[in-house]
Amino acid sequence: MLHVRAAMLRAAREFFRLRGYLEVETPCLSQDIVIDAWLEPIEVRHSGDRWFLQTSPEAAMKRLLAAGSGSIFQISRVFRAAESGARHNPEFTMIEWYGIDSDWCQQMELTEQLVRVCVAAAAEITSHDVSVSWDAGLFAQTTYAQAFERVFEIDVHAASGSELLAVARKHQIPLPETCTSDQRDDLLNAMLAFAIEPDLGRCKMSEQSAPEFLCDYPPSQAALAQTSETDPKVARRFELYVDGIELCNGYQELTDVTELKRREELQNAVRIGSALSTLPGAPAMAAAMKSGLPNCSGVALGFDRLVMVATGSKQITDVLAFPADRA
Repeated sequence: MLHVRAAMLRAAREFFRLRGYLEVETPCLSQDIVIDAWLEPIEVRHSGDRWFLQTSPEAAMKRLLAAGSGSIFQISRVFRAAESGARHNPEFTMIEWYGIDSDWCQQMELTEQLVRVCVAAAAEITSHDVSVSWDAGLFAQTTYAQAFERVFEIDVHAASGSELLAVARKHQIPLPETCTSDQRDDLLNAMLAFAIEPDLGRCKMSEQSAPEFLCDYPPSQAALAQTSETDPKVARRFELYVDGIELCNGYQELTDVTELKRREELQNAVRIGSALSTLPGAPAMAAAMKSGLPNCSGVALGFDRLVMVATGSKQITDVLAFPADRA
């Protein structure tokens, strides 16, 4: 497994070098933290101040973009508290990159190319290429609305909170007892996680994998992606799934600092409602955005999960030299 990881990392670095992306390094420990209601950073007290082990190198990488770095990539260690399980470890490896003057559709193509290159590199070590069953054409693309229509037979963008709650109960989606129709995003997340995600990236006629992009998320699920100028019902965001495993998150990156602050406030409000502590956000990133973040699209890919896919592993602990229980 050490040899597989090394081969895949070499392949990833060469992949980006050939495409003109500069490899960079940013701090694992920072006072800036990108706010996500559902991602809990590991907090560190240093000299009496709050510092955070980064859940993603996004904030610092965007400071480099605004400073004129050009297209960049990074292979970094990232941290998320209270995440453990078959596909989660509190410390893991992420490949994150930003392409200047590229749009999110171009980054979907780049993501597919990277995944194929890395899987091929693993096959040279294992003599087993998991991609031989994948379609030679482009990975499938399914919109968020299509996925909900496919499973629940509803128009997810038009459905009210009450309708979503009724459909979720009809399909026996596990919901907290306190969940109400007002908690639209909670309902959507549960419906996606329990009824849609397990079949994403899997051939419906067999047990073979068939990589699939899920795209066009609702604006409330935009994170730091732009909303579409032509269709305000969707955000320019995508994720890639293989065998029900989410591999990456990609955005047409938000450049409006006023909208960033609005979204940070909303995410902190959700955290307060979930009895979580508020987070300070990323003021240094905001200042960089205000100075001028160039038009770009970015992707964050979970490298350990990609190794799982490439080797047919079922547990993330199988692809880590030192998972949390042995760290």
